[in-house]
Amino acid sequence: MSEMDLINNFIPRTDVVKCTARIGAEIRNIKLWADLPDQAIAAINGLVLEHKVIFFRDQGHLDDAEQERFALRFGKPSPYPEGTMPIFEIDSRRDIGADIWHIDWSCMDAYPKISVLRGVVIPQAGGDTVWSNTATAYLDLPLPLQRLADDLWAVHSWPGAHYRRYAEAITGTRIETEHPVVRVHPETGERTLVLGSYVEGFVGVSKYDSLRLFDLFESHITAQENTVRWKWKQGDVAIWDNRATMHCATKDFGDQRRVVRRATIEGEVPVSVDGRYSVARFKFVGRNEKLTPNEA
Repeated sequence: MSEMDLINNFIPRTDVVKCTARIGAEIRNIKLWADLPDQAIAAINGLVLEHKVIFFRDQGHLDDAEQERFALRFGKPSPYPEGTMPIFEIDSRRDIGADIWHIDWSCMDAYPKISVLRGVVIPQAGGDTVWSNTATAYLDLPLPLQRLADDLWAVHSWPGAHYRRYAEAITGTRIETEHPVVRVHPETGERTLVLGSYVEGFVGVSKYDSLRLFDLFESHITAQENTVRWKWKQGDVAIWDNRATMHCATKDFGDQRRVVRRATIEGEVPVSVDGRYSVARFKFVGRNEKLTPNEA
C-alpha cells in the first residue's frame, strides 16, 4: 500500500483542508489518542511530511500524560537542554523567547524531528503561531544562492544571544553544534534550510558578513507566501516537521496569559548535501557535569 493510499484509508482527503498552497493543513473529524492504530499514526506522519505542519481542533480531551503518550507514537522523547522532561511548558509569564523565528533546539546535534504542541490557555485576541516551509524557501533561492547555502555551515548555540537571560537564570547548560545550512531530509529527500535564532554565525565567515548572509537567507524562509498562521483555540493541537520548518509565536496579546505545552521527538543528526554529518562542538550540562563532543 502506498503512503497516499494509507492516508486516504484512515484519513479521507475530504477531511484534510489545506491552509495555504505551500504549508499547513487542518485535519478534521479525528480525535488524537495514544492508542490509535499504527496505520492511523503512519497516516498522520505522512500528512506531516506532506504539509510540514498540521492542525487539529477540539482536542480538549488531551491532558499532559495523554499528549506525551500520543507524541511517543512517533519516536523516542527528545531531551531538552534543561534536562529530560516529557512536556515543556511555554508560559507567557516566563520570557523564553518563543516570539523569534527558530527551529526547536537546533543547538543540539540530533535536534527534534517532530513537535506536538497543545493550546492550554489561549488569549481572547492575539497569540497566533506562524510556521514557514524551509524546503520551498530553499527552492526559491536563485541557483547561485543555493550553491552558496549548500557549502555553508553555521554554529548553533545555547543559550546564545537570544536566550542568554532566560538560560542563565535556570541552568548552567551550554551547547554548541555545527550544522550544514542545507540538510537533506531523511524521509523525503528534500533539501531544507537550517537557520533560526540559535545561529551564532557561519563557519569561516566574519561576524559582519555572517549577519548579512543570515538576514538574506532568513528573508526567504519568512517570506509571507512561504508561511501559515494559526489562530489558536483552547484544545487545539499542532504537529510539525521540525526538520523542514521554522516557527515563531506572535507576542501581540498584551497582558493576557498564553500557555501552550509541547512534546518533542528525537531526531537524526543532519546530513549535508555532500554527506557530512553535523558536529557537536561543545556540551556542558548543569553546573558540575561536562560532556565532550564525542559524549554529547
